[in-house]
Amino acid sequence: MTQNKQLGFWILTAFVVGNMVGSGIFMLPRTLAEVASPAGVIMAWGLTGLGVLTIALVFGNLAIRKPHLTGGPQIYAKELFKEDSTASKLSGFMATWGYWIGNFAGNIAIITTFAGYLSTFFPILTSQAVLLTVGDFTLRVGNALTFLVCTIMLWGVHYIIMTGINHAGKLNFIATAGKVIGFGLFIIIGLFAFEKANILPFVEMKADSSGVSHGLLGQVNLAAVSTLWAFVGVESAIVFANRAKRKSDVKAATIVGLLIALAIYMGISTLVMGMLTQDALLASDKPLIDAITGVLGPIGGKALAAIGLISLFGSTIGWVLLSAEIPHQAAKQGLFIPAFMKENKNGVPAFSMLVSNGLGQLFIFSTISNSIASAFDFIIYIATLSYLVPYLISSTFQLKLVWTGDTYKANDNRSRIIDGLIGLLATGYSIWVIVKGTADLTTFLFGVILLASGILFYRHVPKNQKEAARIQHSYREAAVAVDTE
Repeated sequence: MTQNKQLGFWILTAFVVGNMVGSGIFMLPRTLAEVASPAGVIMAWGLTGLGVLTIALVFGNLAIRKPHLTGGPQIYAKELFKEDSTASKLSGFMATWGYWIGNFAGNIAIITTFAGYLSTFFPILTSQAVLLTVGDFTLRVGNALTFLVCTIMLWGVHYIIMTGINHAGKLNFIATAGKVIGFGLFIIIGLFAFEKANILPFVEMKADSSGVSHGLLGQVNLAAVSTLWAFVGVESAIVFANRAKRKSDVKAATIVGLLIALAIYMGISTLVMGMLTQDALLASDKPLIDAITGVLGPIGGKALAAIGLISLFGSTIGWVLLSAEIPHQAAKQGLFIPAFMKENKNGVPAFSMLVSNGLGQLFIFSTISNSIASAFDFIIYIATLSYLVPYLISSTFQLKLVWTGDTYKANDNRSRIIDGLIGLLATGYSIWVIVKGTADLTTFLFGVILLASGILFYRHVPKNQKEAARIQHSYREAAVAVDTE
């Protein structure tokens, strides 16, 4: 088997930035404009950025204090209870299950956005010409080609990662560097093209989908889940901690990656509001491209679309690998189905990759029907909320360490107070977004059903850590036998 500890600070940082700055950067300016005034949008970004920063600090702290707990924030669920107890194992499994579903579902959202931006160069991807009709179902040329593009994208990235994680990480680093440079140029251009009149009135009442008007604080509440979607992926370095060259790189990459992403999001969202009128922004399916086209013409729009494709390609690499790594690491700790432990000769979680992408392929069928796509948007909303459960678990675990003094020196009260304060803020933020995101009863019930579906597979989880270790050892022996043949 190849050496797993291959990822250094810059590659880890690229995973964090690449996974955060994905599809959200392209569509959120319009989404946020629907629910908030310019002042509300800026406040939402700032509040979410601060909330996620506290969570990032929790992740970084836990990566150093509990280096043996790797694979993602959901792993900390088992540590809230007695070792090898039913509560420990069940909580770890359920947290992993919900987090895993959120990851591969969110990954498909990025892939479908990739196909959308590819249509800038190949308009046939939006063709409404009828290809075939079966009963009430009509398949259009654009939908069929989009399905094909998304499928090729998914399994092409699958093949790249199967050749080695370090190789995939380097490709992701190149793509992330390209997107950061590209978005930096967009911000510079936007500063010169900014029209103050477009963001006036800066503060105004906004009506939601039910027609109810909201003031500034109400708008921030409405934008809470949407802005959080942009920051999902901040935990990427934690998920790959077991493959990091140094544990200290995990914390540094998480913080630096978050700050880079926050600067990009706040800069672009604010500038787009000043480059397009409110009516144009609300009517736009590609607000960034429309904004830059208005300044530089069609060539500028195509250049930004190309940057978008590079950005989304890098994000797809990161998210496909992340989706597979989560159940893989959980299985190695006895919290998930044992088959997910399997690795190929390159140290890649092969079985987990196959299952995660196979399920992702089912979600890609949403591209063949607009009605299914609308339902998929709802699933993505639920998936975003599923990330908050591991976030809440992580901050709660930090509070437990502070309370018990575990990993702290006897006279190190200063660190305990600081970490306790950060843990409280992270816990409060997570609870706030969960409450706001599940205020709708349908959303709440759907989320519960999605999480509860994992119970059907819980019986396959090893009874204890010893059994999990034995199964993992047998898989390693089998892999070595294959390598020597």
